[in-house]
Amino acid sequence: MKMNKQIVWDWNGTLFNDVDLCVESINYLLTLQHLPRLSNKEAYQKVFRFPIIDYYQAIGFDFTKCSFDELAIEYMEYYQPRSLACSLYEHAQESLQYFHDKGVRQILLSASKEAYLMNQLKQFSICDMFEQILALDNIHAYSKAELALNYMKKHAASSKDFIFIGDSVHDYEVAQAVNASCILIANGHEHKERLQKTNAIVVDHIGEVKNMIT
Repeated sequence: MKMNKQIVWDWNGTLFNDVDLCVESINYLLTLQHLPRLSNKEAYQKVFRFPIIDYYQAIGFDFTKCSFDELAIEYMEYYQPRSLACSLYEHAQESLQYFHDKGVRQILLSASKEAYLMNQLKQFSICDMFEQILALDNIHAYSKAELALNYMKKHAASSKDFIFIGDSVHDYEVAQAVNASCILIANGHEHKERLQKTNAIVVDHIGEVKNMIT
């Protein structure tokens, strides 16, 4: 894959290592609702998906007993303060620096609420490596495709100039929506077997990404 002019990075599970906390957080919510907990990280990775409302339904939440909005608020009240103790993945910062030094424009595209994302980001010295940081105005994590499409229209950008890098099938779907290339990293929120069913390049950790781009 040739080094394109712009890389669009996902945040959670790609650069930001919050998967264990997300397993803990969803199990907290399942316990509150008297539902079976997920047994381990692999079980979580096999059921996680976008939009998040579909993931919640898949693991047994009954929205007639507790609405998705209520569950999302409870989840974020547990997750967000604890997320400030999470770290970047090993090789994440050096990968960002590598492409920054090569003059590649980097964009951060997240399904997180913007205020929450910025609180997480400010712990690390990486904000100046991103030309733009794009996030949602809510906590429901429905889709990032509209953000990506709006960015490309605003900047009159060509899809051939972009590589999307993420850890979920949704990241591939967003790349497909704008007709861009995609690399998926298989140590984030979704299981490797599901990622391999897409047409994206799949690697095991972020340190391999720069070897995929020449």
